[in-house]
Amino acid sequence: MNVKYYRLITQMQQSSFYPHAVAENIELIQTHASYIFLTGEYAYKVKKNVNYGFLNYSTLAKRKHFIEAELQLNKKIAPELYLEVVPISDRNSKFILGDSDNIVEYALKMRAFPQEDLFSNLLKERKLSGNDLVELGKIVAHFHNNAKTNRYISSFGTVEKINIAFQENYRQSEKYIDNVQTKEQFTATKGYTDSFLTQRQNLFADRIEQNKIKECHGDLHLRNICLWHDKIQLFDRIEFNESFRFVDTMYDIAFTVMDLEARGHPEFANVFLNSYLEHTGDWTGLLVLPLYLSRQAYVRAKVNSFLLDNPQISEADRQEAKKAASDYYRQAYQYTQSKPGKLILISGLSGSGKSTVAREIAKNIGAIQQARGTCRNKFGVSALQIRSDAIRKHLAGISLDESGTNSIYTPEMTQKTYDRLLELGITLTKAGYTVILDAKYDRLALRQPVIAQAKTANIPLKIIHCTAPMSVLCDRLKQRHNDISDATADLIASQQKKAETFTTAERAFVIEIDTSSTNWRETLKAIQI
Repeated sequence: MNVKYYRLITQMQQSSFYPHAVAENIELIQTHASYIFLTGEYAYKVKKNVNYGFLNYSTLAKRKHFIEAELQLNKKIAPELYLEVVPISDRNSKFILGDSDNIVEYALKMRAFPQEDLFSNLLKERKLSGNDLVELGKIVAHFHNNAKTNRYISSFGTVEKINIAFQENYRQSEKYIDNVQTKEQFTATKGYTDSFLTQRQNLFADRIEQNKIKECHGDLHLRNICLWHDKIQLFDRIEFNESFRFVDTMYDIAFTVMDLEARGHPEFANVFLNSYLEHTGDWTGLLVLPLYLSRQAYVRAKVNSFLLDNPQISEADRQEAKKAASDYYRQAYQYTQSKPGKLILISGLSGSGKSTVAREIAKNIGAIQQARGTCRNKFGVSALQIRSDAIRKHLAGISLDESGTNSIYTPEMTQKTYDRLLELGITLTKAGYTVILDAKYDRLALRQPVIAQAKTANIPLKIIHCTAPMSVLCDRLKQRHNDISDATADLIASQQKKAETFTTAERAFVIEIDTSSTNWRETLKAIQI
C-alpha cells in the first residue's frame, strides 16, 4: 500500500472523516479488490489500485468508471441499499468526503446492514427456512426474466467464449495437482467439460436462440444475498468484467445451488432450484446446469488454492484454505459424474396433496438415497418437481400468479400441457435427473404414453397415487390460497366422475398414499424410490 492509500484508509477509519454520525468503532473489511468501511448506518466502498487482468482498477479514471457502473447495475436490483458515488478530495494532505476540488478517489455509499443478515450467516445459524429459499427462487426468477439481453450480450454464450474461462481455470490450477486435488480428479473434470463443450454445441446454440444469455449477477453466492428490512436483497453484482456478467442464467443459478450444497444443505438447494424453475419455466436449462455447477465449484477451489502461494498467511489459515480447495475440487469432480435418471408420476384429484407429496420427495430423495447407500455422489440435484399448473400457464403465456380463464383449460390445452410434461420428463431423466411430474394423470390416455416411453428408454418409473376422502379434498380446496392452481371445490365431483382407474398393467407401477393419514410421510420414506 502506497503512502497516499495508507493515509486515506487511516482517515476513513476516523469519525471526523464523515459528515454524519458514525458507530463508535468503524469496521474495515478488505477484499482482494476493495476496502469497505462500516460506519453504522452507512457503508463506503473504495476500490483498490490493482490490476489482476480480469479486473483492472489501476487508474483513477478506471476506478471512477467501475464504481459508477457498480452503482448503476446494483441499484436495479437493490435500490434501497445502493445510494450514490461520492468523490474524495485531497486538501493540504487532508482527505474530504463529498468535495469535488482536487478529487483523488471515489467511494460508493451504501446502506449498511448487520453481517449476521447475510444468507451465508443466516444459514450457518439455522435461521433460514424452506420458505426463504422458495422466495429467493421467485426473486432470482423475476430478476432473470427482466434482465437485459441483446445480440452483443448473447455473443458471450458461444462455445468459443465459454471455453476461454474453463481453460484458464485448468491452466491456473494445474500446478496444485497432487497437493489439493488428485491427477485423476483433474483429468476427469477437465475431460468432462472439454467433451461437453465439444459434443453438445447444439445446447449452447439453443440457449442463445432462447435468449438465455443475459446481463446477470455474475457472483450469486450466499454472501451476496441478504435480508434488509425482512426483504431478500441480491447485491454486489459484478461490474468489472462483462464476461463474468453476460452469462447464461444457469451460470447464476449454479453459483447459489453449488454454495448451498457446499455448506451442507442440498435440501435447500433443491427447494431454491425448483422454485426458480417453476417461475421461469426454464427446465431445459437443466441440461447445461451440471457444467456450470462444476465450473463454480472449480473456481472456488482455484481461489482457495491461490492462498497457498501467499507466504504471509498463517499456518492455520493455510490448512483451512487447503481443506477448502480440496473439498471444492472434489465437489467440481462429482458434478461431472453421471447418475441414472428416474421418473415419478404424482397422480390424484385436485386437493389430494399431490404437490405436497411431490415437494416432500423432491426435498428428501437425496438424503434418503444417501442413508440407504444408493447415492454415489454427495453433490448434485436430487429431484425436480414439474407441476402441470405451471406448465399450463407458461404455455398460455400468463403469470403463475394470474388466474387462468376457461381458454387455458380446453381439451387441446390440456393435451399440450401433458405432452410438454412427457417431453420434459423423458428428456431430463435421460440427462440423469429424478423427475417428478405433478399432475392429475386421471385418464389412461394421459398415463400410457409416459409408461410406454419410459419402458422404451429403460427409465425406472413409479406412480404415486394420492388419495383422501371427498370431504377432505373439498376442505383443502376451500382453504387454498396463494397457489398457482385454479382448481376449486366445485370441480371435484366432475373430476371424480371422469377419472379412470388404473389397469392391471399400470398397477405394477402404482403406490397408494392416503394423504389424510397422519403418518403418510413415514409411508413415503419407506418406499424404494
